[in-house]
Amino acid sequence: MKVLHFYRTYHPDTFGGIEQVIRQLAVGTARLGVDAEVLTLTRKQGDLELELEGHKVHRVIQSFEIASTGFSWRALSRFRELANSADIIHYHFPWPFMDLMHLFCGIRKPTIVTYHSDIVRQKFLEKVYQPLRHWFLNDVDRIVATSPNYLSSSPVLNRYRDKTEVITYGLDKDIYPQPSPELIAKWQQRFAGRFFLFVGMLRYYKGLHILLEAVADTDMPVLIVGNGPEQAALKQQARDLKLDNVYFLGALPEEDKVALLSLCYGVVFPSHLRSEAFGISLLEGAMYAKPMISSEIGTGTSYVNIAGETGVVVPPEDALALRVAMTDLWNKPALAAQMGQLAQKRYQTIFTSEMMARNYVRLYVDVISGNTREP
Repeated sequence: MKVLHFYRTYHPDTFGGIEQVIRQLAVGTARLGVDAEVLTLTRKQGDLELELEGHKVHRVIQSFEIASTGFSWRALSRFRELANSADIIHYHFPWPFMDLMHLFCGIRKPTIVTYHSDIVRQKFLEKVYQPLRHWFLNDVDRIVATSPNYLSSSPVLNRYRDKTEVITYGLDKDIYPQPSPELIAKWQQRFAGRFFLFVGMLRYYKGLHILLEAVADTDMPVLIVGNGPEQAALKQQARDLKLDNVYFLGALPEEDKVALLSLCYGVVFPSHLRSEAFGISLLEGAMYAKPMISSEIGTGTSYVNIAGETGVVVPPEDALALRVAMTDLWNKPALAAQMGQLAQKRYQTIFTSEMMARNYVRLYVDVISGNTREP
């Protein structure tokens, strides 16, 4: 079975949550006999054809961007070519250009969509996009929601419940690098003692401005791993608040990220808008047995982090509540350790890459066998 994944960004150009999910899917389903390939856009010159961890990555040059949506003239012919040789097309939503490709190329192959997130920020453009989105989601064979929370709270998915099922994200700890003792020692020397960790792109919906307010006038160290469009504003806010307990480490290699996940006291994830549909970094924290602090935004974050069991869940955009949660967890090491163990157990029970891969392969087979479209 040959599956073509189509999404706007992918490794090695970017390392966001959706990219990680596609990676885990490609590697995980390959173990079950699936030949996975990825088509994506890139702004970088050089070799456009790559092989990563056993799967092919086809890149086409991005021509321009409108409202964070990349477009590519070259993608039209390349997508048609790769789709013709695939048994199933696996789209990753949202990306309006993808909907256009499905329309212009007249795709009649079996198709599924993993619905990663509603469109939250672009309210005006979202209204313009609605007819195309409705046609696209109505035309594909099946839709996958990434958590029961998101399925129940998304007004868009509610229109397509008869063709939507939940397959949650999963991670394979074995494909994460094992940091060397020297690397662990380096970070222990730099940050002796306990610290909270945030990992992710520094985007508007991540709520990091709330986190900075929450730790003002406290002595709890917070390490922020990642870069992004909000980086300059956040660093300026930290200077204005005279924070000497917050450390912006930028984007780090995977080995360093794993070292910090292993060493941290807990993972803090203050995303406050529905653009944060799941929180892969939360799941990584659970995988490494760390207690979590997140906000209740009606998405998958509260499916990963169960309030009072695997961590603490606070109201969104509430710096005081976030400070109280962090302080309480900081002062109760035994409780923090217990929550971390429960988080890891929940990961092992629900969120492994093997479980995700098996569920998707089952869906692939179901869609292919049940496809009734005329060629």
